Amino acid sequence: MNSRVVTLAAIAAATAVLGGCMVGRDYQRPAAEAPAVYKEAGSWKPAQPRDDAVRGRWWEIFRDPQLDTLVEQIQISNQNVQVAEAKFRQARALVQSSRAGLFPTVNGNVAVTRSRSPAGVTGGTTAGRIFTNHSADLEASWEADVWGRLRRTVEASEAGAQASAADLVLALLSAQADLVSNYFQLRILDAQRQLLDDTVAALRKSLELTNNRYVAGVAGKVDLVQAETLLRSTQAQALDTGVQRAQFEHAIAVLLGKPPAEFAIAPAPVAIAMPEIPVGLPSELLERRPDIAGAERRVAAANAQVGVAKAAFFPSLILSSSLGYRSTDLSQWFAAPSRFWSFGPALAQAIFDAGLRRAAEAQAIAAYDASVATYRQTVLAGFQEVEDNLAALRLLEEEADVQELAASAAREAVVLTINQYKAGTVSYLNVVTLQSTQLSNERAAAGILGRRLAASVALIRALGGGWQVPASGGAQ
Repeated sequence: MNSRVVTLAAIAAATAVLGGCMVGRDYQRPAAEAPAVYKEAGSWKPAQPRDDAVRGRWWEIFRDPQLDTLVEQIQISNQNVQVAEAKFRQARALVQSSRAGLFPTVNGNVAVTRSRSPAGVTGGTTAGRIFTNHSADLEASWEADVWGRLRRTVEASEAGAQASAADLVLALLSAQADLVSNYFQLRILDAQRQLLDDTVAALRKSLELTNNRYVAGVAGKVDLVQAETLLRSTQAQALDTGVQRAQFEHAIAVLLGKPPAEFAIAPAPVAIAMPEIPVGLPSELLERRPDIAGAERRVAAANAQVGVAKAAFFPSLILSSSLGYRSTDLSQWFAAPSRFWSFGPALAQAIFDAGLRRAAEAQAIAAYDASVATYRQTVLAGFQEVEDNLAALRLLEEEADVQELAASAAREAVVLTINQYKAGTVSYLNVVTLQSTQLSNERAAAGILGRRLAASVALIRALGGGWQVPASGGAQ
């Protein structure tokens, strides 16, 4: 009869678990306001995060083999990426820990103890005797997840692990984008240094020409001083680029996880082509933004935590059992008369907690509301970044064309003015002024190229890390 009661109790408990409900709301992705089209360019549709999509090797569109080699080292050496990877492993372990709560726990105990009973005044048959107790047992307990507290906990930890995976992708993408951006700025400084060195060489010839004219009595001392002033000023500007270049080189070394003293990039001409980023960028690119995906997963985790808090208002059902042997005679330790067992359910319910559970529920709801607002703000920030960089690329392209015309005109003006100076029709002040203007326009053109490259990297980063290139060769 007892065995039947135990069996029926076990079946009833299992049925309650299988048919039990989960308190709290099932997760639905919160709505986020999205424009119908880009203001600056292209078409648009509401974003659906796809942080699990494969990233393309987006930096290869700049066609710089040395840059490719550097970026490939990021995933191996960058310490921020290593931190994010470790946190991802930690989050996965937390998922495993949460899932373990869905299963019974079984503990085994084996003990041998000696004890002496007191020899009291009343005496007795066991007074003052020494006993040796032998025991071995298995104990099992299982919380029946009737209200879904454990399942909501698993749901929260799984969403947290997915958010951590998005954080890992974001850390990798950020490190890649920072390296590419720093590399471009370094190469722009190389170009400016080459421009300044070429200008210094030209100014040396101008100084030599002015000195010869001064010795011949054709030019005054002021012309000689002006020529030397412009030369020394340009040399100082060339040296100053070295300070900025060293800083970018050091930043790249740190991104690669190397001490700056052990890393160097040799100067080289700028051989970077502006990528052709299509105006009508597919909306899937923004959908793959890892920060948006991570924010959305954190909303799911917060929603599940609300269910965990609500489940605390309901009683918990724990099934426990034990089976073992206990004897004072070693030879009879595992004999049938020494066997014992127990089985039974237990219900536990908090009667009074001074508002503790109510406060925990309010805290979980507030955390959910905050995560929703964070998600929507992340989406808005993503739209802004895309719009900002689309506008920057469009306007900087126009500015680059105008600046190139200005630089070309300045070069022609310098040639004409030097010829006039040699002919004695203008003063050397005209030459100095136009040479300074030419240098300024040349450096401005190089600076605009650097800003265009930086905007290209920022746009690709804002779109989630690049796109795939189909067999036809066009950007997809």
